[in-house]
Amino acid sequence: MAKEEKIEKAQIKRFFPPKKKVCRFCQMNVREIDYKNVDILRRYIPERGKISPRRTTGTCSFHQRRLAQAIKRARIMALLPFIAD
Repeated sequence: MAKEEKIEKAQIKRFFPPKKKVCRFCQMNVREIDYKNVDILRRYIPERGKISPRRTTGTCSFHQRRLAQAIKRARIMALLPFIAD
């Protein structure tokens, strides 16, 4: 019975395949992410105040590490909140 369910799930194709996520920083050819540019950093922080993961934002690993570091620096400098109000 379990094999039949796996076969059925394998045969189901998605109507719309998921869109390939591309790193916005690579598209704009950005090497350094500045912690003082709060408008860009806010896009990667949801309402809860956590840093969004790569799988949701689509950033590459290089820029995700730089982005996380910039967000942490902006929080320490009180440009961004640590938690949502």
